[in-house]
Amino acid sequence: MTSHERGFASDNASGAHPAVLDAMIEANHGHTHAYGDDPWTARARELVRKHFGEVAEPYFVFNGTGANVTSLQALRRSFEGVICPATAHINCDECGAPEFFTGSKLLAVPTPDGKLTPALIDSAISGVGFEHAVQPGVVSITQSTEYGTVYRPDELAAVMATARAHGLRVHVDGARLSNAAAALGCSLGEACAGADVVSFGATKNGAVLAECVVLLDPACVADFKYLRKQSAQLASKMRYVSAQFIALLEGDLWRENAANANAMAARLADAVGGVPGVRITQPVEANEVFAVLPHDSIAALAAEFDFYTWDERADEVRWVTSWDTTSADVDRFAEGIARACGATLG
Repeated sequence: MTSHERGFASDNASGAHPAVLDAMIEANHGHTHAYGDDPWTARARELVRKHFGEVAEPYFVFNGTGANVTSLQALRRSFEGVICPATAHINCDECGAPEFFTGSKLLAVPTPDGKLTPALIDSAISGVGFEHAVQPGVVSITQSTEYGTVYRPDELAAVMATARAHGLRVHVDGARLSNAAAALGCSLGEACAGADVVSFGATKNGAVLAECVVLLDPACVADFKYLRKQSAQLASKMRYVSAQFIALLEGDLWRENAANANAMAARLADAVGGVPGVRITQPVEANEVFAVLPHDSIAALAAEFDFYTWDERADEVRWVTSWDTTSADVDRFAEGIARACGATLG
């Protein structure tokens, strides 16, 4: 595989959408004020409010870890824990950054599909009022989840209601929020309805170093500009970050990109679901496919294509499609999967 071929390891591996690059080039003229005091950032903030509601206060940051860390900083006190799925990105893939920067313990709950439920949240509540115990303070969910599953409106509402019943605040890791909204056929705001703070991702949807913390609870706003600066997430040349959000949000590009990624994941799952030895392990609802393969086939497939093994002990792999994945890419990969398993596509 060359570095120019489209693979299935991550939607972070894809390039930037041409319209996003064009927007950055358009912003590259003359001088303007730094640190977000510019026309591009003002317009991008308007567009975020259009999608998330007038109460939304957007703050642009560089990356998903920064978005998640600063979001959690805005929501909790150091003695409060964050209830999250065991598979959550904040628990597995951020080198302990949330705990390092916030001082808060992550209360990770095993889930079969990456989704928290009211019962699972209830199971993580303990020691309330006991000074020797970490106090539950925040629920963090991921939409769409690390397993590519999506919280439907009733599931989302149930999580929010349970959190409120326990006096907890809610963070949504929306690194793939666009994929969830496209899958649900709803707005970005509806895909995270009820949250206090959202980490809204653009990088996985065709942008470059562009994420946004969307504060939906006014109580979180006053201190956030200091948290962003202190966490090294304030861009000096903010217009280049903001311009990318304009490209994605001014029209339907965000949805078009996400819908293509979702459709290509569904196409892949349909193509290989009947291959002997291939077992799809999760519902394919967004842009990720999880499958168990015959052990020896994984190395053979990896010699040809780029993807990740999710669980080595279970021989479970993860395939991720992107905004620029094509039908031809999927068909080529599906044929490779069948070949590695000693089969042919039907």
